[in-house]
Amino acid sequence: MKILVTGATGYKGSVLVPKLLAAGHSVIALDVMWFGNFLPSHPALTVVRGDVRDIESIPLDGVDCIIHLSSVANDPCGDLDPKLTWEISALATMQLADQAARKGVRQFIYASSGSVYGVKDEPQVTEDLELKPISEYNKTKMVGERVLLSYCNDFAVQIVRPATVCGWSPRMRLDVSVNMLTMQALTRGHITVFGGQQTRPNIHMDDITDVYLHFLAHPEFTGIYNAGFENISIIEIAERVTRQVDAKITVTESNDPRSYRVNSDKLLATGFRPTKTVDDAISEIVAKYRAGELQDEDRYYNLKWMQKEVLR
Repeated sequence: MKILVTGATGYKGSVLVPKLLAAGHSVIALDVMWFGNFLPSHPALTVVRGDVRDIESIPLDGVDCIIHLSSVANDPCGDLDPKLTWEISALATMQLADQAARKGVRQFIYASSGSVYGVKDEPQVTEDLELKPISEYNKTKMVGERVLLSYCNDFAVQIVRPATVCGWSPRMRLDVSVNMLTMQALTRGHITVFGGQQTRPNIHMDDITDVYLHFLAHPEFTGIYNAGFENISIIEIAERVTRQVDAKITVTESNDPRSYRVNSDKLLATGFRPTKTVDDAISEIVAKYRAGELQDEDRYYNLKWMQKEVLR
């Protein structure tokens, strides 16, 4: 298949694209490359440095499937410039869906977010619950979902609501909970936990990228799917880190109320099975750091890098 991946040089894209190529697909990797490009060259890979908002420049001729990862990722970054966030994460999604329908694209896989649920008291958050997004990032993801569902008669629409992704990627992120706490332990011997009792769902990088591959191979599974398999508290994540790295934990107050437990039974019913865990993610990061292949750098923190290099 010929596949367009937006946000292709980001945290997930840098792992997903090589998997697509290994599976024999032809890939167009589109990204503005704010954080660089870590994709290895490949004869079936075309890398396009472009802005997803510039819809006329996006090559869609002959594309069978779009995997739309592009967005201003995470709540603090989305709040930096709300106008930019809405243009990239909502308006561009609308334009891309419209062009996909016009160009005869058969399948559209959308990376939404488990954070669209907001704060939930239910013990299991399922796909049919009301969405109460808190931040600009959450709101734009919800709008993107609604837009794409309106095109369900034009192409197969598959919406994935990932939990917080963890684990190694060539375009690393150290501003997500598991990765961040592991790096704190490695570099400081000390972990700071804000609140700690908030429960968050997690998913390993290999599993979330395999979810996209799974849906690519099964266009019959349309609609919205949660993707998260370990609902654990922030303090438990820190404790798991200290089992692999000698570090102390300090708990402080938090103004972040988000706490929810996603249920991914609907995804499991399609035949998908996760293969890795939070503990695996911690082990990978520890190994990369100790091998000298990973450092604590500004470019691995989206907010810090955007403030320094993108929105200056």
